[in-house]
Amino acid sequence: MTLYILRHGAAEKDPPAGGDDGARRLTARGREKVREAAAAMRALGLKFGAILTSPLPRAAETAELVVAAYPGVPACEALSALAPGISPAETVAALRSYERHDHLMIVGHEPGLSGVASLLLTGSANSVAFDLKKAGMIALALSDGIERGGGQLLWMLTSRQLRRLRK
Repeated sequence: MTLYILRHGAAEKDPPAGGDDGARRLTARGREKVREAAAAMRALGLKFGAILTSPLPRAAETAELVVAAYPGVPACEALSALAPGISPAETVAALRSYERHDHLMIVGHEPGLSGVASLLLTGSANSVAFDLKKAGMIALALSDGIERGGGQLLWMLTSRQLRRLRK
């Protein structure tokens, strides 16, 4: 299985009036960069059997923009285990029910996503420190399914690097 880990795009600095941090949405520029990154993913031939997202608006919007670039891909599914504050171990446990997919994308937040990648690569959520930028992406090969320490890093790209690959 290939697991694609995508951080949400650039979001508003302040929550909307009366909202909390979780209510922040993507900025116009953030949406544009995610659209361009999604077009690059498609141009590179990346495939997704399922796209799971944090329930927060900025991550859900990011996932929806990727789905829009991929006609025929199932709608994204919110997974509470991708919300901020959830431990990487809990997230990995929740992802196991999606092992049937050969190509799975998760969309969420830092530092949780880096912890998930570290856990899948090394068995520890703190062994590898990633600097996953907004709309940046990590690809992992998981030959034994979603298991701690069994993964292989295929690549890690910033949003800018990803967008440049489509040209």
